[in-house]
Amino acid sequence: MRKKRLLADWLVYALLMLAALFTLFPLLMALMNSFKTNGQLLTDVVGLPQGLHVENYVRTWNKMHYLRSLGNTAYLAAISVTLIVLLSALAGWRLCRTKTKLSGFLFSLFVFSMLIPFSSIMIPLYRVVLAFKLKNSLLGLCFIYAGLGVSMAIFLYHGFVKGIPLELEEAAAIDGCNLRQTFISIVMPMLTPVTATVVITNVLWIWNDFLLPLVVLSKNDRYTLLLSTNTLFGQYASDWTAILSALMLAAVPVIVFYALFQKRILDGIADGAVKG
Repeated sequence: MRKKRLLADWLVYALLMLAALFTLFPLLMALMNSFKTNGQLLTDVVGLPQGLHVENYVRTWNKMHYLRSLGNTAYLAAISVTLIVLLSALAGWRLCRTKTKLSGFLFSLFVFSMLIPFSSIMIPLYRVVLAFKLKNSLLGLCFIYAGLGVSMAIFLYHGFVKGIPLELEEAAAIDGCNLRQTFISIVMPMLTPVTATVVITNVLWIWNDFLLPLVVLSKNDRYTLLLSTNTLFGQYASDWTAILSALMLAAVPVIVFYALFQKRILDGIADGAVKG
């Protein structure tokens, strides 16, 4: 019996290793080919590079204006996620605590909006961008991200707030706290696990998004990392080693971010499932 269980464990680990290799294979290929010359890349895609051509990264750094693009992307992620967290936490809390037909309808409306694909609202959204003069505005793009991201965040916060004892808020009200003080001092600190989940998932989404910045931004000095990478594609020819090194430079910050905080995602989801 023990041998069978040990064999089953080894089979599970082997399958997990194969799944991990299958998932990491494109990333490893991109990393390996980013150190090749264009000639080596075109003649032998799967072979090891004949020397580490670090000049690919230097060329890419200058071509895509890496620091400027990184700053634009970080600005978008920071402002957008801050707006999503503040608005969604407040809305999720009040929608959960207010037991009326209107609050139930509004919550259902937010949940329903999660089902609408972005492609179906892209043209109307662009008309709105032009009408409000948000074209090429990083701050305007932050508000758009916030509007698109609050639905899922409200859904998560709403489920989590159900597990917070109402007696804590009533005790704060007896002590003289108003709604703002209750939210800041009592509710928000208890929302830390789900807030971590909301922050990490939205940072990953905004950092890796290409379509929405492509619709809103057209000036080079406003480009995000992925838009700057897209400029390396030519109409008749493309510098593939520069493109691969650009993709690696764009992916490294968010990979490090996710590796550092992935445990908070699992904790937030697990706590939300238990409390909800």
